Amino acid sequence: MLQNHNPWLLSVAPMLDWTDRHCRYFHRQLSRHARLYTEMVTTGALLHGDQPRHLDFSGEEHPLALQLGGSEPQDLAACAKLAQRWGYSEINLNCGCPSERVQRGAFGACLMAEPALVRDGVAAMRDAVGDDLPVTVKHRIGIDRVESYDFVRDFVGTVAEGGASVFIVHARNAWLQGLSPKDNREIPPLRHELVYRLKREFPQFTIVLNGGVKSDAEVREHLMHVDGVMVGREAYQRPWWLASWDALYFGANPRHAVPEDVERSMQAYAQRMAGQGVPAFAITRHMLNLWKGEPGARLWRQALSDPARRQLPPTELFRQAEQARLAA
Repeated sequence: MLQNHNPWLLSVAPMLDWTDRHCRYFHRQLSRHARLYTEMVTTGALLHGDQPRHLDFSGEEHPLALQLGGSEPQDLAACAKLAQRWGYSEINLNCGCPSERVQRGAFGACLMAEPALVRDGVAAMRDAVGDDLPVTVKHRIGIDRVESYDFVRDFVGTVAEGGASVFIVHARNAWLQGLSPKDNREIPPLRHELVYRLKREFPQFTIVLNGGVKSDAEVREHLMHVDGVMVGREAYQRPWWLASWDALYFGANPRHAVPEDVERSMQAYAQRMAGQGVPAFAITRHMLNLWKGEPGARLWRQALSDPARRQLPPTELFRQAEQARLAA
């Protein structure tokens, strides 16, 4: 059993359109200690848009990091102050998203070609928040067909000059042209050894591995070489896996022993959110894989996602979903 108080030991990746506040609340019912991340929020959206919509969260979501998309140091600093004011546990700069839309905004993976700019952005955020919040960077091992280890090593070395000491490394290249974001998660080969090598070369930094992690055996193997592991889509698609993490990795009792307990907790949450005008499906859409692999899972999922049931009060919606599952 690993009993490590490193804050980045195990985390759930920021995932656009998925890790909103309702998804994070759900994941927090499964693990008290895994670190959670927001979806990427652009500096422009925060400085010129609806700040509460992007920044509000439940206190139960802690420890929680805000992931920012941006490249202008002054804007990043202003958003870092906002993160501090709203009570986040960490500010994470996205240098890994390969989408063309993000590239047009001059941030994401294309920033790996400008390590000095990333360094200046990190320094500006560090100056803005002092030592109150860690400023971390999530990036790839390379861009396009540049597969030299020297590229990612020099990127980390330069960015560290700005005050970053935590690097979350997706162990694939990002191809900036010709691949969709989905393909960028699957086609460029995983090269975990390059992440291991970063840890060997920079032992003073916290190095977290991301990319292709799907089992406890893989988590344990990676933790022999790096400081932490970040799990992405597998955590979303197989959420009950998270329920074992507190006992396996943090030496703590599980939050809930059975999925039924998670259902009850989420029903109560959905009822509270209904009072704020949040439709139940905004919450239940993140839960649809809770019973994955168990008898009745498909009928339960269909009941929760049935458009004809979306106007039902949360209590009735959850009751009908449970009935459908038990009928199987």
